[in-house]
Amino acid sequence: MTAPPIASGRVLPTLNEDGTRNWIRPRPSPGRWWRRRQVVAYALMVLFIALPHIPINGHPAFLMSFPKREFHLLGWTFLPTDTLLFMLFLFSTIIGIFLLTALFGRAWCGWACPQTVYLEFLFRPIERFFEGGYAGSRALDRERKWFTPRRVAKYAVYLVISLVLAHTFLAYFVGVDQLSVWMTRSPWEHPTGFFIMALTTIAVWYNFTYFREQTCLIACPYGRWQSVLLDKASIIVAYDARRGEPRGKAGTTTGDCIDCKACVQTCPTGIDIRNGLQMECVHCTQCIDACDAIMDKIEKPRGLIRYSSQEALAGKPKRLIRTRTVLYPIAFTIALGTMLTLLFTKETADVTVLRGLGAPFREEADGSVANQVRIKVANRGSDDARYQIRIEGVTDGRVVAPENPLRVSAGEMRETSVFVLLPRAAFTEGAREVTVTVTDGDRFTTSVPWRLQGPVGTAPATTPGGTP
Repeated sequence: MTAPPIASGRVLPTLNEDGTRNWIRPRPSPGRWWRRRQVVAYALMVLFIALPHIPINGHPAFLMSFPKREFHLLGWTFLPTDTLLFMLFLFSTIIGIFLLTALFGRAWCGWACPQTVYLEFLFRPIERFFEGGYAGSRALDRERKWFTPRRVAKYAVYLVISLVLAHTFLAYFVGVDQLSVWMTRSPWEHPTGFFIMALTTIAVWYNFTYFREQTCLIACPYGRWQSVLLDKASIIVAYDARRGEPRGKAGTTTGDCIDCKACVQTCPTGIDIRNGLQMECVHCTQCIDACDAIMDKIEKPRGLIRYSSQEALAGKPKRLIRTRTVLYPIAFTIALGTMLTLLFTKETADVTVLRGLGAPFREEADGSVANQVRIKVANRGSDDARYQIRIEGVTDGRVVAPENPLRVSAGEMRETSVFVLLPRAAFTEGAREVTVTVTDGDRFTTSVPWRLQGPVGTAPATTPGGTP
């Protein structure tokens, strides 16, 4: 049996030439960019933990409640009737990311993406603590020791952190109050919530224990979008080949790059930044800090690897005004402006009028025709309200409203039914136009034109004996 072919050169940063996993253990390079990213990363971690606990207008700062079909964001409440607002919000977010990428490259990946933030500033520091730093982790990898006491302890700490992150993630969908109740009760009382929490815990633990940078290289499509989101004037983390090449030892007449490979050893995705712009680069700036430290040692100017653009590296002037830097802000302004306009001019309540379930009308024993009108009222205000319901245009009939006024708590939605009874002769060709009015005093009033359904034609004539 012949041996499998061996690739010539490494195919992927995480794959050795013989097909085995190349475990990336980046050497940390503390520097000015690292310290700035630390501040941003730990601020984002605190924000992620705190956001479900911060109340604004009686609701968490962020809560996406699927059972109640509500989305609370920084004091605003989005209901199922807010499809347009929600779409505008998503569109604004997507265009904002496109604009950010066009201007500053993959700033999101390197500075704010949860995968990068937690991996580089929480899980990998814990790994280095348990395994004896960069050299200790590399030694364990070479010896293929995956279950030493140190690594088992690391896995256990990872599991605890994964549990915390999974519970926090769940709080974004059920709220901290409901989550607290679940945490003090048996999982059998809330199996769905417990299953989601357990599945999320396993996914987080597996991701940061095993999958790691492969999430960026394989699973996330954002790196592949660079070809359309970036142009040659976009800011990227780049190596200045004109200054660095040809490579050689310090003190020679070659370029400034001494081929120390510090930039490769510190890269969290295992690439060589000197090979140019690559899909795997997340613009974490670790290679900048590593290279700057080497330049200081050999007394060369910093910036051999720096934030730049492909045009700037080629000696061309900077171009801020470009097609995408004009079109993206226009699209972003239109989408966000429309959303904010609709949001701030929206009424304090939403009213939806629906027909009754089943038959469109019912003929009663006394000869009258009954229509069920279902009325949904969503209270967007910050106070509880009582909504008075009127059916206008039925002076020749009567209205039965089991619950009128309708009490609706702040931020809630309730439904009630109103029954309209009219004589058969009140309908013209099977229809009768009325108006449904819902009012909350001086704060809110709306009127909805509505068509009641009835029989077509007149009632059949009867003889005095009751026989047609």
